[in-house]
Amino acid sequence: MTSSDTPRGHHDPGEGAVRALGRLFRPHRWRLSGALAVFVVKHSPVWLLPLVTATIIDTVVLRLPLAGMWVATGVIMLILVVNYPLHLLYVRLLHGSVRRAGTALRSALCTRLQELSIGYHNRTSAGVLQAKVVRDVETVEQMVQQTTDTGLSAITVLIGGLTIVGVRAPRFLPLLVVIVPLASLVVMRLRTRLRDHNEVFRQDVEHLAARVNEMTQLIPVTRAHGLEGHALGRMDDTLRRVLASGLRLDLLNGRVASLSWVFLNILGVVFLTASALVAYQGVWGITAGDVVMLSAFLTTSTTSLATLMTLAPVISKGLESVRSASEVLRSPDLEDNTGKAEVAEVRGAVEFRSVGHAYDGSGRSAVRDFTLSVAPGETIALVGPSGAGKSTVLNLLIGFIRPRSGRILLDGVDMADLDLRTYRRFISVVPQEPILFDGTVRENVAFGMPDADDAAIRTALRDANALEFVDHLPDGLETSVADRGSHLSGGQRQRLVIARALLRNPRVLILDEATSALDTHSETLVQQALARLVRGRTTFVVAHRLSTIRDADRIVVMRDGGIQEIGSHDELLRGGGAYARLHAGRPA
Repeated sequence: MTSSDTPRGHHDPGEGAVRALGRLFRPHRWRLSGALAVFVVKHSPVWLLPLVTATIIDTVVLRLPLAGMWVATGVIMLILVVNYPLHLLYVRLLHGSVRRAGTALRSALCTRLQELSIGYHNRTSAGVLQAKVVRDVETVEQMVQQTTDTGLSAITVLIGGLTIVGVRAPRFLPLLVVIVPLASLVVMRLRTRLRDHNEVFRQDVEHLAARVNEMTQLIPVTRAHGLEGHALGRMDDTLRRVLASGLRLDLLNGRVASLSWVFLNILGVVFLTASALVAYQGVWGITAGDVVMLSAFLTTSTTSLATLMTLAPVISKGLESVRSASEVLRSPDLEDNTGKAEVAEVRGAVEFRSVGHAYDGSGRSAVRDFTLSVAPGETIALVGPSGAGKSTVLNLLIGFIRPRSGRILLDGVDMADLDLRTYRRFISVVPQEPILFDGTVRENVAFGMPDADDAAIRTALRDANALEFVDHLPDGLETSVADRGSHLSGGQRQRLVIARALLRNPRVLILDEATSALDTHSETLVQQALARLVRGRTTFVVAHRLSTIRDADRIVVMRDGGIQEIGSHDELLRGGGAYARLHAGRPA
């Protein structure tokens, strides 16, 4: 894959999560810098207020000129007033950048998922991949937003507060530098057990989610056998466990919050009293305003440092999500079409030359020494017991997998030298389970062909025996096909898929058990539609119902990955071999 083909957000294998995160946000660095500058200004009242308070107190106690108090009050009032527009600007800059980066990462993941091989998708759970695109990216967004909002707040308070203390009361600065980290460490020690209990509670909630999913899937079984009580009993056990761990977590939360509050306030009172004594003795030039300021900064600084420490689990979880997403972006299991010849035209001649294939870890060949020459427009049926290699032959033909030995030629050209993406424009696949998406009938039939007009779509529907029911739908072509067409019958869904294939006008057609799950009436309608579909096209059919392939030009009987016999329906019956035994309902 060339650099131009690399999806946005893709990272090299040697990059760590932090570097990968940096690359993700690199295009937004100027907006993030602007957000940082705006935040410092808008958040400055938090660490300026103690200084203003000290100035006002000193003005009253020491009878200083009022001008200083008015200036300090005016400055803080101005910053408070402009906080609203500055905060909106900050949200636009920071959260806008985070959302755009998250969208770019999701786009990169979706692009990569389209590029990864079918073998990768077969090995990886669809739920896992969905979690990477949805949950992991959301976790990264939340990490950046939370650490930026909370972290910047804590850092600016620490830096601003220590700077002002260093200017107004430099003798107290070393004391704050020692006390603040020590106090924060004590607070963090109190919260260590809290983190462990949070983990236990999260696991219990995840177990509850799994049980709820299991219960909903088993409702037809439990209702059919009168096992509602048993199912509810299993749920009650899980609910009680979540309740117990939740109560323990709440109690511990209360203990930690109370102890932290008591400890920090005791520390604040001690420091306030100590600084007041210093001011009372008249040493170090400490004023009454300085005493209040120092006490306020101690509290805010300690809280800010403790807050920074609590961000560690958030950052750790976010970086783990970055690594999780990178597993997809860095996977080398790609379909390599770089530099290969594009397919501009297909006649439909296919030749298998001693093709063999074995799946990783299977220990045996799924297809072995498979040799077959197919003329353009010929219909080939593949039959045989489960595990004979029929689906593997189809996957080899589509290009989902590559031969481990031998070659497959398309119109005399080795498919290993062809750009399979362009080749597949001339293929249509009608699977056993019809695949529809959440959209209208028109969108499903014209999938991938946005320029198809109504006349072409209706012709395809008519030839697929689908127009009769589509015209009776509430909105005709504009009727929504929600939940993968669950409100349509199996035969209706299959006819929509056939209409989609007809509209594409393919040169190579693959029918994989296209009628096996249908009733007799639906099968008749689908068979009529398929007869129109295969006309003039090179067709490969896999079927268990041998009655559906009587008209195939040739029938290939497979067993253990190899070819047992080839011939027409009548020829194979007269031969009395494996096909004749299958036709009679006996083992081949």
